[in-house]
Amino acid sequence: MDKFYHFLTLVSIGLYWFLVAGVTLRIVLKRRAVSVSLAWLMIIYIVPVVGVGCYFLFGELNLGRKRAERAREMFGPFQQWFRQLNHCQAHIPDALGGHISKIDDLCNNRMSIPALSGNSLSLQNSTDEILRSIIQDIEKAEHSISMVFYIWHPGGLADSVASALIQASKRGVKVKLLLDSAGSPRFFRSSWYQMMKNSGIEVVQALEVSPWRIFLRRLDLRQHRKIIVIDDAIAYTGSMNLVDPAYFKQNSDVGQWIDIMVRITGPTVNVLSAIHSWDWEVETGQRHLPKLPECQIDPSEQQHPIQVVPSGPGMPENLILQVLALAMHQANHSVKITTPYFVPSNDLLETIKLTAQRGVAVDIIIPHKNDSLMVKWASRAFYGDLLSAGVKIHEFHGGLLHTKSVVIDDHFCLVGTVNMDMRSLWLNFEVTLAVEDQAFTQEMLWLQQQYIDQSYPVNKEQWKSRPIRHRFLERAFFLFNPLL
Repeated sequence: MDKFYHFLTLVSIGLYWFLVAGVTLRIVLKRRAVSVSLAWLMIIYIVPVVGVGCYFLFGELNLGRKRAERAREMFGPFQQWFRQLNHCQAHIPDALGGHISKIDDLCNNRMSIPALSGNSLSLQNSTDEILRSIIQDIEKAEHSISMVFYIWHPGGLADSVASALIQASKRGVKVKLLLDSAGSPRFFRSSWYQMMKNSGIEVVQALEVSPWRIFLRRLDLRQHRKIIVIDDAIAYTGSMNLVDPAYFKQNSDVGQWIDIMVRITGPTVNVLSAIHSWDWEVETGQRHLPKLPECQIDPSEQQHPIQVVPSGPGMPENLILQVLALAMHQANHSVKITTPYFVPSNDLLETIKLTAQRGVAVDIIIPHKNDSLMVKWASRAFYGDLLSAGVKIHEFHGGLLHTKSVVIDDHFCLVGTVNMDMRSLWLNFEVTLAVEDQAFTQEMLWLQQQYIDQSYPVNKEQWKSRPIRHRFLERAFFLFNPLL
């Protein structure tokens, strides 16, 4: 019997090391950032068995066979729809400023999405204002409402939005609601889910979490977009989930979540509607491409061009990361960044450092308290390099700053759903807007200054004298950056 157990032990060890060798070879042969590959190798060797399991679950971009095939088949028809926008009056390449012109070239060449003019934008930074504005627009809806959110958390004004949707459906408005399964579990367990379905609303779980799918699809691949489209005439997007902050994560000791949304009218609404249609088809197989926008614009008025930049499986890789890098490389005077989760790839880190080292004033505003302990410490692992490069870091003390924004040279900005981490830039379904609008950007800049006024700057000399245990935690959690 002892010999049998000895033999079984040797076989188990042999199989495990054969598995480790196979995974190591797969990591090395995969074409990705060296820092990501090294981080995975560290995890596998430092955390035996668990590390290999983590790689199988989270190590590769795996959408699932059926969804992946569907996404590949969809790309051609959607690209053809986007390409038609180049021929409408709202695409005016000669009138685009330097920043957005190059981004228009990039997005057009990679996904056929052009920057469109003739829009109006409204920046909303009060969650109460945002939810009440959404309710008012839903109450006026006549034909259709399409929504996609990562989190829908019942309670407070979020319930008023749900009631408005139910009433809209009952009066004949077609309502489609796509919610991430992992982000919205409380919604799917609540009475609102069944009430919406009973009223005729199509409610779909995106990327459903299930034990049966654990090895068939990467579990932390999430639907992270936030989009509302009403009658193909009004759209919202930004950082805010469908939650009332007064009723959301009250026990997490981070304060209320601070968010923004952008309300849009004009041709860009139809582009956001097409992005929602993409997500709907990936999940359901049903195609509902919107009508092309009416592009009648007055050339004598300000054009407010917007470039919609989506990302996610099936779409061109690293598109939002490329837009970020392109925008920062064009900066002449200043770059201001707000992000709740800051765990950049090595490429993005070097872009930020290079921008500061060539004399551009770079400010990064990050929440002091974070709902993710791992992200909190991993973020701080980058502080030393950034401070040495001349970047100013501000830790926000007014709650969990969830706004995702970048303002370049005070007249061009990026706003959307994208965090400065590898999950957002490489993995999730995301969307950001590149906006060339002086008045809107000044509003965004004013808001960022309000955030800075509620922050404490990270002092370089004080940072160097931080406790040894803090340094250890930073480096330890930094190793897990592929999972963050």
